[in-house]
Amino acid sequence: MERVPQADRAATDVNGAQAEQAAQGAGAGKRVRWIVAAGAALLVVAVLAYALGSVTGGAEQAAPSPSPTPSPSATLTVSDVFERVGPSVVVVQAGTSFGTGVIAADDGTILTAHHVIKGAKEVTLRFADGTKAKAAVTSENPKRDVATLKPAKLPEILVPATLGGGVTVGAPVIAIGNPLGLTYSVSTGVVSGLNRTADRTSDDGDLNGLIQFDASVNPGSSGGPLLDARGLVIGIVVSIADPGGDEAFAGIAFAVPIGAALGGDDGDGPPGQGLQI
Repeated sequence: MERVPQADRAATDVNGAQAEQAAQGAGAGKRVRWIVAAGAALLVVAVLAYALGSVTGGAEQAAPSPSPTPSPSATLTVSDVFERVGPSVVVVQAGTSFGTGVIAADDGTILTAHHVIKGAKEVTLRFADGTKAKAAVTSENPKRDVATLKPAKLPEILVPATLGGGVTVGAPVIAIGNPLGLTYSVSTGVVSGLNRTADRTSDDGDLNGLIQFDASVNPGSSGGPLLDARGLVIGIVVSIADPGGDEAFAGIAFAVPIGAALGGDDGDGPPGQGLQI
């Protein structure tokens, strides 16, 4: 048997140990590289997650918060008021007398001025859509110069006006009527005074508690609605001041407050020398 010299065996052992260490080192290197690679991957994921989180958070912060829907204004334009209330206005023909009325109830009852239909044997109505009908006088109140009419026929679409509304001096008003036969005319003005009195004949007595306004009205306007800025009927037009005696508008007109027209109390005030129109 051949004997290996001790020196050679020692060298062999050394080389084997070095090889084993090299192999272990290589394995450790691989493990280190995997650990480094895994750590780098985790770092990338963390960075991406942070970036995405930042973007998401920024998007949430940038999203606009909801705001309440603005409520519509209670005040309408004159055109809006006419469009809304015009279909409620009627032309009233009573013999030779010509005036205006307003549909005041769902059953078609019409409010007008008493002097328009006073003594007439026949009353004819023309609605905004062109429908014509005879009407019966269902109530008369000469003291307040108001009357109610019941049409024999109603239009296919009936549009009653909305009654009511407070009245203050200086508030805007709108009058719709048929002055001098010019049907569905619109004029605007303000409430000039309250609790006025208009002179009439001794037989009829004075009209008290009237609204004074300066929207233009003329003969044929009587019985028409006086409206506030929301389109509510606040009065029934009945007369104008006529200092010249020529039945021309002088900037002063009167209306019976809607409450009085419906049966409320009268008031007293300074005289207005009113002419029934």
